[in-house]
Formats: sequence, C-alpha cells, structure tokens
Amino acid sequence: MQSGKIGHFDVRFVKERIFMKTLKDLGDLKGKRVLVRADFNVPLDGTTITDDGRIKLLCRPSRPCAKKAPRSSSWPTLAARSKVVPELSLAPVAARLGELLGANVPLAKDTYGEDAQAKVAAMNDGDVVLLENVRFNPEETSKDADERAAYAKKIAALGEAFVSDGFGVVHRAQGSNYDVAADLPAAAGCWSRRKSRLVQGHREPGASVHRGAWRFQGLRQARRHREPARQGQPSGHRRWHGVHLPQGQGYEVGTSLLEEDQLEKVKGYIETAEKNGVELVLPTDVVVNAGFPAGDTPVAPEVVAADAIPADKMGLDIGPESQKLFHDKIVDSKTVVWNGPMGVFEVPEFAAGTKAVAQGLVDATAAGAFTIVGGGDSASAVRNLGFPEDGFSHISTGGGASLEFLEGKELPGLKVLE
Repeated sequence: MQSGKIGHFDVRFVKERIFMKTLKDLGDLKGKRVLVRADFNVPLDGTTITDDGRIKLLCRPSRPCAKKAPRSSSWPTLAARSKVVPELSLAPVAARLGELLGANVPLAKDTYGEDAQAKVAAMNDGDVVLLENVRFNPEETSKDADERAAYAKKIAALGEAFVSDGFGVVHRAQGSNYDVAADLPAAAGCWSRRKSRLVQGHREPGASVHRGAWRFQGLRQARRHREPARQGQPSGHRRWHGVHLPQGQGYEVGTSLLEEDQLEKVKGYIETAEKNGVELVLPTDVVVNAGFPAGDTPVAPEVVAADAIPADKMGLDIGPESQKLFHDKIVDSKTVVWNGPMGVFEVPEFAAGTKAVAQGLVDATAAGAFTIVGGGDSASAVRNLGFPEDGFSHISTGGGASLEFLEGKELPGLKVLE
C-alpha cells in the first residue's frame, strides 16, 4: 500500500496550543443523554474483530470519561463509503463493547431514524446504545454544508450534550464530529484531549517514522519542519505500493504499484532535503517476492539490494541491513512518531522490518525517549506482533489526524471544540 520512512527533526513547529472545552465544561451530566463520537474503525476478518485496541482504549474503566456520562449513545465508523454495506455493520463492535463493559450494548439499526430514537428513549442511567455506522449516510461526508448541518441536527436531537472522542477523524469536517458540535454543548473527550497534548509536548531530537507514500505526508512534514532539521527520512516500504523514493532515484521497482504522476513531487522533496542539509536515509536492501502473497502466489522471499529489484518481483519489506539501520536511527532519538508498517507484517516472512522498527521504539522508550505509535496499521502491527503496549509512550489511533496536527494544520474537529 504505502512506503515508510524515518527521519530526525526539530519539533518546535507546533506554534500554539489548542485549548478545548473539557468534560468539566459540560457541568453535571447526571441523567442526561450524552452523544459520544467514537472511532471504532477496527479491522475485521468476516465478522471477527482482529484488533480491538480502539474499543479498549475508549472504554477503559479507569478513564475518567467512562464515569462521567450516566447515559450515552455512541456512533463510531467502519470505512463504508456513503451507502449501507451490511458487512461493515457495527454489530461486531457492539458485541465486543458489551463484553468489555460487562453490559448489554444494543445496536440501533440506523444512526438517527426510528430505531435509534426508540433505543435512546428506552435508556436508563448507565446504559450505552451504539448507533449504526455513520458512513452509511451520504450526508455524513457531504460537501454541501447545509445538507451536512441538517443531517447533524437529526443526530443532535438524540442527545443533550456531545463529546468528541474520535481523534482519528478530527481532521475532517464531517456531520457527526463537526456539525453536531454546533447544536449541543460540546467538549473533547479524554482520549482526544490526551492525543492533542501528546503531539504538542514532545522533545528534540525526534524521529519521524512514516508510511510515506500515503499522500507523501511524511516527506511534506520533513520539508515544513526542517528548520532546524537534524536528519532526514530513511524510507522503508509498506507493501511497496507507492515506491516513489527508489523510483525517484532512478531505481527499478519491479511490479510494485507506482504513482508515476507523483515522481516529480518526490524528486522535489529529495532536492529540498539536500538543499537544507537533511539526510535522507533510504533502505539499502529489500525483501521481494514474485507477487503479493495471496491466493496461488507462492511465498518465496528473497533479499536484494535496493537498487537491484528484479523487474518481475514486488518489494514487500525492508531487508536485514535496513532493519538494523532503521532500528539504530530510532534508538538515537529522544522523540519518535511512527505511522505505518514497513512491510506486509500479516505474513511472517515479510514482518521483520516492522518488528525491527517496533523494537527500535521499545528500546528508545526504555532509554528515556518519548514514542508515539500512530495510525491503525501501526497500532495493529505492534499488538498482533506481540509487543507490550506499555513498551511505547503512547499508541495513537489517529494516524492521518496526528500527522496533520504535527504539520501545524487546523483540525476542524478540534477547532469547533475551542
């Protein structure tokens, strides 16, 4: 899917702190219906949740938020696209949420319709109702502000207060996280506030480890935050779909998916890094295969030099030499932000690069560094690969939102809570 990279940067680019309304600003919530915008976009294998980290984080009994609202209805998302997709129903989430809370969590058949209204009306103090996937509603992501606002009012009618605790979606102005806040007393949940504080409070020198081809956010950050930059962005590769840095250097990338229209942009980033004395540390070796390891494609990994990828092979991980290089760069940092695995970690033969980066963060944390694992794939990787959650300073669920926040962009879902 995307490539990854590591880089050292000065972290004095967060120009101002964001002061958001908190749960205390909502006053006494006893007996009130509280709408909680969550982000339960969890990976599924059929109807089985393969990583429930996002659900656990939001319903930890020790979190003050869990004790504040006597009655709450929550509407998270799975990544449907403005239409009802039955296999992306939140039924598995409701079941797991109920297990973690030790209570029955009914799932409404809709987000704001008759079933949602009936289930919310039947709530008693302490009850939780899960509203169906907001992405089933085309109005959720409408570009028409009036249409989105009208939709938000229907949701807002279900509650008496609004808590935004889905940090992973605050970089988008959408009906359920932005417009609803205009219709109800609103505040940031504990999780959103914690994340915004974490990314504002880190130290230099820092290492940025990104899945870089994803809109090139990581390289864009390196450019924006280069003053004064330490070291640049070594780049590993997440499934090598978007191997723009090697191709930008004139290397063969084999059968890996390549966005050729982005090559000039990448070359510009490389030139900017050189101009500003930012060292780009790229993989020296990669693990290739005859194709993506699915179906009848055999798994026969081969380590080759980064500049010698066979034309009929696909890069699926960084190689052993690059793993050590990346690990050592991370351990040499005081602040680390990681967004994106290095390879197809779900397949053991292509998981070593991701393990090396994760171990680098664990070792850096033990040495006193502040480390953030950001993004769903990275968080899922560290859990599925058996790394202890307390081996990192923070495991985020909002990769894109965190990166845009680090870039200094205004996030609509946070701005509306000021």
